[in-house]
Amino acid sequence: MSDHEKLNYVEFPACDLPATKAFFSHVFNWQFTDYGPEYTAFSGQGLDGGIFQAPLKSLTQHGAALLIFYSDDIHATFKKVETFGGVILKPIFEFPGGCRFHFTEPSGNEFAVWAKEH
Repeated sequence: MSDHEKLNYVEFPACDLPATKAFFSHVFNWQFTDYGPEYTAFSGQGLDGGIFQAPLKSLTQHGAALLIFYSDDIHATFKKVETFGGVILKPIFEFPGGCRFHFTEPSGNEFAVWAKEH
């Protein structure tokens, strides 16, 4: 399959870049490559991307796109998100085909996690 005109990279802001890196490292096992003190990149996560230092937040209530993780064990992922400083915005709820929850990471960006079964 060709990568032509497929989503390839995503970037989002972080007001506290070290805390955001630590959160994603602990919860989702992300590895980072730093490109100076205000930008870091991640890869091998289904979609490569970067995080840039900025006093901004990506929230769906402001019209931002929502990046959603998949989990084989949504309850374990929920607990890790809480343990490592994530704030739950919407607890686990069901929808046709599965369940999900929404959270913010330490810099305030919103993400979600979904699973096929509750």
